[in-house]
Amino acid sequence: MSRISITQLFEEKQQKLTLTWEGGRDGGDRQLDDDAIARSTQGIIGHLNFIHPNWIQVLNDPEADYLNQLDPVSLRQNMERLAQSNLWCIIVAGGAPVPASIKIFADSTHTPLFCSPHSSLEVIWILRPYLGRALAPSSSRHGVLLDVLGMGVMITGESGVGKSELALELVSRGHGLVADDVVELYRIAPETLEGRCPPMLRDFLEVRGLGMLNIRTIFGETAVRRKKNMKLIVHLQKPNSVDFNSLERLPINDVTENILDVNIRKVIIPVAAGRNLAVLVEAAVRNYVLQLRGIDSAQEFLARHQQEMENQENDKNLENEP
Repeated sequence: MSRISITQLFEEKQQKLTLTWEGGRDGGDRQLDDDAIARSTQGIIGHLNFIHPNWIQVLNDPEADYLNQLDPVSLRQNMERLAQSNLWCIIVAGGAPVPASIKIFADSTHTPLFCSPHSSLEVIWILRPYLGRALAPSSSRHGVLLDVLGMGVMITGESGVGKSELALELVSRGHGLVADDVVELYRIAPETLEGRCPPMLRDFLEVRGLGMLNIRTIFGETAVRRKKNMKLIVHLQKPNSVDFNSLERLPINDVTENILDVNIRKVIIPVAAGRNLAVLVEAAVRNYVLQLRGIDSAQEFLARHQQEMENQENDKNLENEP
């Protein structure tokens, strides 16, 4: 589960947004997680809205003026609506003065109240993608995630099939390591999965017979990546596997794997003695890049084969004509 606390948000964005904590200091331990967001119909962040309240309500001069002009009855009703909503925190942006009603509300309900000299649009623009990443739905997969030719590639397969050895070979060829053994995947956009490495395993690659290798120390800073969007899965298939004999020599239909409701292209490579798996992975990545550009080698070959058969059939018909 992905979660973030008020204190964490304040500390990580305090310098960027010049945030000051003006009220509701007792609410710093409030947590926001992806499950709560998924169950709620509220937006994560937006301008002050009493009808469809956001988790984070942002005020600027117009919203502050509106609150100051409300009669006591209307003001009390609106404050009650805020109290009944899943309000996480309030941000007064643009250097606007904090309305007295908001300050009293924040302190009485222990709702964190921040102020920022930046405009409300800039505050929302900076915090929305930040919260989207911090609260993205997540999952873990066993494998090795690498940056191969600029594309995030996760190598999967049974234990002992040679995933780490293949990763070491690819790193030695100039590609980058993201995560070994445990790959944390976050759905940061509707069709995008971002792969990260757990802090404990960062920079390390475990190879049978060699133990733990610090890739950053051995190969340098350019040999590791903090994160990478995963676009391709390369699955290593053992020769004695049940599915080994069912692999197509000329696959026509694309194979995909669904992770967090995102379909990721999958390539299955049989593992056998004498096969250069690093070259095969690079070729798979290059071929996938071409397919994304509309160039499909398999379809081109099938079209050429079909054309050749039609030409032979036409030649045969011409020979049979009187």
